[in-house]
Amino acid sequence: SNEGDLVADFFCGSGTTAAVAERLGRKWIVCDLGKFAIHTTRKRLIGVQRQLKAEGRNYRAFKILNLGRYERQHYIGVNPNLREEEQRKQIEEKEAAFVDLILRAYRAEKTDGFNTFHGKKAGRLVAVGPVNLPVTRLFVEEVILECRQKHITRVDILGFEFEMGLFPNVLDEARAKGIDIAPKYIPAEVFDKRAVEKNQVVFHDVAFIEVKPHLSSPQKGGTRGVAVELTDFSVFYSQDSIVAAEATLKDKASKIVVERGQIVKVSKDKSGIVSREMLTQHWTDWIDYWAVDFNFESKREIVRVRNEDSGEWEERWTGDYIFENEWQSFRTKKDRSLELTSVFHECTAGRRKLAVKVVDIFGTDTMTIVEVQI
Repeated sequence: SNEGDLVADFFCGSGTTAAVAERLGRKWIVCDLGKFAIHTTRKRLIGVQRQLKAEGRNYRAFKILNLGRYERQHYIGVNPNLREEEQRKQIEEKEAAFVDLILRAYRAEKTDGFNTFHGKKAGRLVAVGPVNLPVTRLFVEEVILECRQKHITRVDILGFEFEMGLFPNVLDEARAKGIDIAPKYIPAEVFDKRAVEKNQVVFHDVAFIEVKPHLSSPQKGGTRGVAVELTDFSVFYSQDSIVAAEATLKDKASKIVVERGQIVKVSKDKSGIVSREMLTQHWTDWIDYWAVDFNFESKREIVRVRNEDSGEWEERWTGDYIFENEWQSFRTKKDRSLELTSVFHECTAGRRKLAVKVVDIFGTDTMTIVEVQI
């Protein structure tokens, strides 16, 4: 290729193609189904940007767009040429197919006779959230109501997205009523048939971010700087159990177990004596990358779609906003340190929303939004 050409890599892996293209002055588009690949590529390209800046050379911004929502459109789109009754039937069939898909990926057994629950797994009932909307407080409250009516105490709620500010308050309210709710993200891998068939789809528990904004003294022109301090990141992941690992472990072997937000190495020596080593000592150990968008909702996500009536292509807002990584801190193999307070970012007076995104060591991202008055 020549300088200025567009290079595409649809299986980008660790981002080698994009990194080399950026250094050599090519435009590039890369994609990958795996979230680890995207996350590794993101960190690699930020490293390229920093290297070019240190060399006094020009460097460009890049965007990360999640295409998972478009795969989900398959389960909500209906044929507009059908009669109303036929459309309703088609919607019901697609919703049933969607629930079956999620339960199969989650390895849950389908159940009937409930208003809010769709399946059960390991002694817990499973509620699947909507395909095209976030799980809301109303949805969770309906789950809690049925739990109280039918004396249900252990529940998993699966969703692609969860309403901002929903957790952890609603979980505390449920716990006070004797109900253990575990909210889990439905990953994009549920649409990968091979991953589902090989039981490779992992539903991660929802994590919680706590941040503290800091404002600088007013500057000339009425502007002020705002910085964000990351004060806590709580995770409650569970994959396998320590007791089960100890019972099945062979002599002179070890296993990594994730239980209730702690990573533990379980080992058994040649004499059969079991030992445990806690690998996560502090909440920061869970964080691999975090970033701040100092003016969230300033850039709408626009897609081009074909108008069904005119056949012309037109731009439409998806209802989402693009998260811009205006500041970030992340770990590398050589440098495992992490900054917990961002730089001050100059802002004009008025109310604005700050978005903070954290990517944990499993590659799962969590976001929170806070409003500040400048």
